Amino acid sequence: MLDKSQLSLPIDESGNLSEEEIVRFDSLADQWWDPKGKYKTALAFNQARMNFIVPAIRAHFNIPASEDFTKTGISVLDVGCGGGLISEPLAALKAKVTGIDASGVSIQVAKRHAVSENLQIDYRHCLASDLDPAEQQFDVVINAEVVEHVPDQQQLIRDCCRHVKPGGLLVLATINRNWLSWLIAIVGAEYVLRLLPAGTHSWHKFVKPDELVAWSAMAGFTPVSLTGMSLNPVSGKWRLSTRTPVNFILCLSAPG
Repeated sequence: MLDKSQLSLPIDESGNLSEEEIVRFDSLADQWWDPKGKYKTALAFNQARMNFIVPAIRAHFNIPASEDFTKTGISVLDVGCGGGLISEPLAALKAKVTGIDASGVSIQVAKRHAVSENLQIDYRHCLASDLDPAEQQFDVVINAEVVEHVPDQQQLIRDCCRHVKPGGLLVLATINRNWLSWLIAIVGAEYVLRLLPAGTHSWHKFVKPDELVAWSAMAGFTPVSLTGMSLNPVSGKWRLSTRTPVNFILCLSAPG
């Protein structure tokens, strides 16, 4: 199983990156964001996620669908940002986005792609526990597909809660824990359809929605909305669903 709680070795950014490194990162970015490439399922999955996350942010902060986030100046922390699949759409809406990830390569890929899209995103190679909430908190904290890859899940949720401003929004996305999620997310996705490398997930690390609610409630957070996500194996398209047996997204409101 992947472990996203361990910081990878840093990539030396003092001075300029070598031309070879730049070419490699640009190549990875091209692959990551190619809608017809090997990550096309992840891109389709992300589009469905954003179809829920963006309206949830708008509803929480009363932002009309016709407006970007310029007037409200929404600040977002994307925990485990990877190549920037969530960070970029929010930055395009003029949110002030900070993306953090344990993988130095992912951060470099995200930085290179953001430059190519002319987007201003503060990408950092660090963990949520490395940030000081006394110095900076955010209107929105997003933790998507990370909690199922760390050994101390409650600590990660505590760290995320600490970084949300009073009255802000916490968005958690992960995989439910039941027999169906084992069948679909592990047997189906990893061994049958080969959408993910075998061993990507451990069923025992999957998290139930009520567990996330309970852990967040310790910091005074209350649930606002919940949606499931399902994949049509024929069309390869993801859609939002009222059922949450496998993939789900949970939004919670911070106290204050």
